[in-house]
Amino acid sequence: MMQACGVIVEYNPFHNGHKYHLEKARSLSKASCMIAVMSGNFLQRGEPAIIDKYHRAKLATEQGCDIVIELPYYYAVQHSELFAMGAIKILKELGVHSLCFGSESGEIDAFHQTIDAIEKNQFIYQESLKNAIKKGNSYPKSHQIALNRIFTSDTSIDIGQPNNMLGLQYIKQIHNLNANIKPLTIKRAQSNYHDETISLPFASATSIRRSLLHTDNHFLQEIQDSMPKMTSKTLEMYKKQYGCFHTWEAYFKLLQYNVLTSNESVLRTIHGVNEGIEHRIIRTAKDATSFQTWMQLLKTKRYTWTSLQRIFTHILTKTTKEEVQQKLLETPPIRILSMTGVGRQYLNDHKKGTNQLFTSNKNPFPDKELDERISSAYYSIIDSNMMIHAKKQAYLPPYMA
Repeated sequence: MMQACGVIVEYNPFHNGHKYHLEKARSLSKASCMIAVMSGNFLQRGEPAIIDKYHRAKLATEQGCDIVIELPYYYAVQHSELFAMGAIKILKELGVHSLCFGSESGEIDAFHQTIDAIEKNQFIYQESLKNAIKKGNSYPKSHQIALNRIFTSDTSIDIGQPNNMLGLQYIKQIHNLNANIKPLTIKRAQSNYHDETISLPFASATSIRRSLLHTDNHFLQEIQDSMPKMTSKTLEMYKKQYGCFHTWEAYFKLLQYNVLTSNESVLRTIHGVNEGIEHRIIRTAKDATSFQTWMQLLKTKRYTWTSLQRIFTHILTKTTKEEVQQKLLETPPIRILSMTGVGRQYLNDHKKGTNQLFTSNKNPFPDKELDERISSAYYSIIDSNMMIHAKKQAYLPPYMA
């Protein structure tokens, strides 16, 4: 029976670094099937994906993935712990034997040492974490402060780095869920996660998006050289077909309208809206002239840019605390977005003992109503006729490479 290696991804958009990661993961794991769990139309950092999940999934299977499964929205647009939990639950259900993630560390032993230290010093760690949060530090910063309390040397990983933080959570969730998955890591090639300028051949997705959105010529040679040709063609086609890329600025007026026509009691029901932040959101909405200026007015030491973007995503999609709490109690559905012949064979071999697989939003897909609402929010910035066309993708069979 063939073995599979899992990767947890967003592909926003798919670039040379992602291609490198897939090739190294397949080689390191010796897997014959690569399974990607991918965020949908909204991402972990609370951003709309630059192009939709169907085009990103198709690119993934054209470039080395054998199966692309959607990470449900209520796990995807969350802090690292819940994001990791949802992905590992799905990979465990699919029977993968390994997980390979990119990290700034590149050393798997450092992750195990860090987790062992946290487990041995759980009380000190948790107390330090709570105190750091109370003092107004962000969630990632608070974790780093707590980690520094239990390490007397520099052997811990730097969880201020986003991929290190995610990697630590992946391994913790493998332990917590008692998943028989071997964690593997490879060092990120060349560019840093937040780099804003393209450096070839491995540019960050951040730098690629910035270049795409801040130049009149969306397909300069340096942009094309940073990604497979198929990605460049898909981006060009998507922009031509739908008239835009999906960015927060494009949603600004709709988001502002939603806030200004809601009262504080309604906003308090939205997932992520806590500690009176709804007052500040409404107050700053009146003075904001763009998404960027709104975020600058709203941001505090306690509320990071990322956490605020997640809140805005939930406001845009009208996702409530009650809805998320209920969904997190359920088994996440396995929604296939795309696959290859190898992927189909793997699923045929492993479907015994696996929860029902879903190939579209047709009944009995349990997240159908939620997915349709999120889809309406995501495509709200495009022409109404094109919106109808785009939303029909949800009811088509998965793409077969």
